[in-house]
Amino acid sequence: MKAQIGIIGGSGLYSMPGFELQQEMAVETPWGWPSDHYVVGKLGGKQVAFLARHGRGHRISPSELNFRANIYGFKSLGVERIISVSAVGSLKEEHRPLDFVIPDQFFDRTRGRASTFFGDGLVVHIGFSDPICPQMAEAVHQACLAEGVKATRGGTYLCMEGPQFSTKAESNVYRSWGMDVIGMTNLQEAKLAREAEICYVTVAMVTDYDCWHPDHDAVTVAQIIGNLVTNAENACKVVARAVAELADARACKCSSALEHAILTDRSLVPEATRKKLALLVGKYL
Repeated sequence: MKAQIGIIGGSGLYSMPGFELQQEMAVETPWGWPSDHYVVGKLGGKQVAFLARHGRGHRISPSELNFRANIYGFKSLGVERIISVSAVGSLKEEHRPLDFVIPDQFFDRTRGRASTFFGDGLVVHIGFSDPICPQMAEAVHQACLAEGVKATRGGTYLCMEGPQFSTKAESNVYRSWGMDVIGMTNLQEAKLAREAEICYVTVAMVTDYDCWHPDHDAVTVAQIIGNLVTNAENACKVVARAVAELADARACKCSSALEHAILTDRSLVPEATRKKLALLVGKYL
């Protein structure tokens, strides 16, 4: 069973209502198993594959995620576009809890995470100056406007290692750098999606202000959980509308990201690497 569009559900979003004819699919990859089974079905008239990033029941820590398996699994299902939904903390007063941010940049504060498919005799350097697909970002932003969800298009998502949250010193430094939101997962997804020539957009759902905010200590667990639930409900509406209104044809450069990125002499690529990465680079080798 194939899909056109992939949806990654983050904290608070473990399933996608509104699917028709849905079917679970277990997809093994050269990098092992993804976070969970993909749920493939019809949404907004299109074939969609949903994956719970942390697994149903939230079993997998950000540092333990098998990002390569998750993105490769989507690629093997035929996915050309991914909408990634993620809970974040706000680093700016204007991004209030329950707001959405559609960032166009990332800043890396992770440590040693696997974030490329390549190596083992095949050197590839993709362009990543603009890590978000502009076509996807516009579609999601328009869907937010249509559904009455306050959303900001543009901004920087700082990706931290976790699983601990920031210290106040770290949070204030990130604010001084001009960062907008902070999370623990989306940068590796964006890098791997670009390597897989899949369009990618982040829907960053603000759950609370990060610890820099003077009211941070007054926020209760119950309030945060309530925000997660409300954000998940809004995300489902936004994603469903965006999926329905996406044009069938891609009008961006994401689909040819590898065209000029392979540096290795084709004749010297090891056969085992060539075979392992055939789904990604077969058309170029």
